[in-house]
Amino acid sequence: MGKYILKRIILAILTAFIILSLTFILIKLLPPQRMVGSAQTRTAYYDNEVRLGYMYSSTKELPGISFVDKIVYQDGSTQFYYQVPVMKQYVAWLENIVVRWDWGVSIKIEPNVSALVIIGERVLTSMKINIISVIISVPVGIALGIWAALKKNSMTDHVISTAVMIFISVPSFVLITFLMLIFCYNNSILPSQWPKATDPDNWKTLGYILPVFCLSFGSICGYCRFTRAELCEVMESEYLLLARTKGLTRSQSIVRHALRNAMVPIFPSILAEFIGIMGGSMVLEGLYGIPGIGSLFVNAINAKDYNVLFVDMAVFTSIGLLAGVFLDISYSIIDPRIRMGAR
Repeated sequence: MGKYILKRIILAILTAFIILSLTFILIKLLPPQRMVGSAQTRTAYYDNEVRLGYMYSSTKELPGISFVDKIVYQDGSTQFYYQVPVMKQYVAWLENIVVRWDWGVSIKIEPNVSALVIIGERVLTSMKINIISVIISVPVGIALGIWAALKKNSMTDHVISTAVMIFISVPSFVLITFLMLIFCYNNSILPSQWPKATDPDNWKTLGYILPVFCLSFGSICGYCRFTRAELCEVMESEYLLLARTKGLTRSQSIVRHALRNAMVPIFPSILAEFIGIMGGSMVLEGLYGIPGIGSLFVNAINAKDYNVLFVDMAVFTSIGLLAGVFLDISYSIIDPRIRMGAR
């Protein structure tokens, strides 16, 4: 088992390296963006790019080579900045990451601020909202699924299954639009946008209600449907019938055997659902004005802030790969009979 975990970690690191390498090369193949602002601000940004090995500068215009930007100073001097070939940038990028852990600075979102600092200021907000939604959706969804399975083919089961089929098809960003219209603009019960730092504490707490509910809503439906299907299948198995014939009551057989075996495929799906929530929160954060990494990803694309976009992509990639590793390990934690990598 230890060897298997080590292999999965190494494979995740290798996969992350390949994804980030391809992302970096594809981003650098895009037309370079010019820094906007004063000569001092532009010079600071381009000099940092030169330091990282992504550009080089010259006091004269080089023939046959198109420059990224030209800066004319008050004393009449001129500085030209040119882009280094992509593969040389890639080698410089590897050195910057391994040696200095330097991911570059922002060009438009927060000019000349480290991309890592920008991500660090926003990642906690996104993680907090997504973790709270998972904490709420997991027990509620599994409880509804168990209830529907125990009441199979009854009116309760039909009502729950029909409601799940209807509501699971509603995206979170569509749901939050209607809820904002009802509770924010028409009645002013909840804040229409993510509360600011200067707002009262109770208003900040109320700001979590809409995004958490909208992210939890689809997950609850998914957990309910999946739990019902797995539990119904387990309850019809022969070994459960054998447990009943040996004297166990229906409740004992369900708790000791059915639920435990049904949770083997259910629990790992929680990690997979968490990744899906992280992706779905991109649009929702933009609609509700949440300063998280999801809305930052969209803003970085629109602003063509490639350094911030690349770091944001690295965060999402790392979360997805780490979740995949924990997903495989969780199988053996839930059911000790499962041993990954065993011959």
